[in-house]
Amino acid sequence: MQKPEIPVFLITGFLESGKTTFLSQTIGEDYFKIDGNTLLLLCEEGVEEYDPNLLAWSRTKLEVIEEQEELTPVHMEELRKKHKAERVIIEYNGVWDPRDLQLPEHWFLHQQLMLVDGSTFDTYYMNMKSVFGNNARNSEVIMVNRCTKDMDLARIKRIFRGVNQQAEIVFEDDEGELDAFIEEDLPFDLNADIIDLTANSYGIWFLDAAENPDRYDGKKVRFTAMIHKEPGLPEDAFVPGRMAMNCCEADMIFLGYLCRSTEAPKWKEGTWARLTVYIRKEFVEAYGEDGPVMYAIKIEPAQPIKEPVSFV
Repeated sequence: MQKPEIPVFLITGFLESGKTTFLSQTIGEDYFKIDGNTLLLLCEEGVEEYDPNLLAWSRTKLEVIEEQEELTPVHMEELRKKHKAERVIIEYNGVWDPRDLQLPEHWFLHQQLMLVDGSTFDTYYMNMKSVFGNNARNSEVIMVNRCTKDMDLARIKRIFRGVNQQAEIVFEDDEGELDAFIEEDLPFDLNADIIDLTANSYGIWFLDAAENPDRYDGKKVRFTAMIHKEPGLPEDAFVPGRMAMNCCEADMIFLGYLCRSTEAPKWKEGTWARLTVYIRKEFVEAYGEDGPVMYAIKIEPAQPIKEPVSFV
């Protein structure tokens, strides 16, 4: 008899980021309740505690995991069987790497969500970039709570976008979710005949173009980038871009958009160029959706930019 698949909700974030409060609210919602039992694995105990009455009402069985070594597939399955659980929630320890988590064979990650305390964001980000990036990288939703009016939310959003371009990023203050659009103070002129990007503004432009491709449809942009010849691309196409640091020097990614040009064949992999391009919003299979496609107007040799892309 085939074992039933067990959905797993993985909640990450540093200590006192609001994980327990968020889960208590979620568990208490009627829409989240199921007929069977839920196993809650608590890997980090903070100031907030779960209400026993809430756990009983929601059929949630709490188990505390003291050490990361305890969180093995065998032990997790033993706990699930003990409570006859049909669903699992893992309140993860903020300093453990989510990539180390190995689930039992018939469990599957249904959703990964990261909680962030906006008031301590800079402290954690500046001192624990690697751990911060590991928590954010595969999260489908990143919730930044305890926000205030004096916080640079656009900057925080760009930092997260540099690590995870697909995540939904939600900001909350004491009154709830901030649904107002976060205006970007873009370091270039969107209305210029040709938008000139500096070495420092390339990253901000790349993320803004990814989120708002309509802004750049029909625009001309000029920038310096390295030529990348992606395997399988047509002869008239390449990807000019820059290297960005996710959270440490060992974790670099290449950021660039598809570019088409009749001159593409003569530009070798790894060479640097100054490009003036015309941008169209088009569907690209590699993107999986509509996005910026560049058509080269001018390409000329350029000196390499040694510094990685910045998002701030």
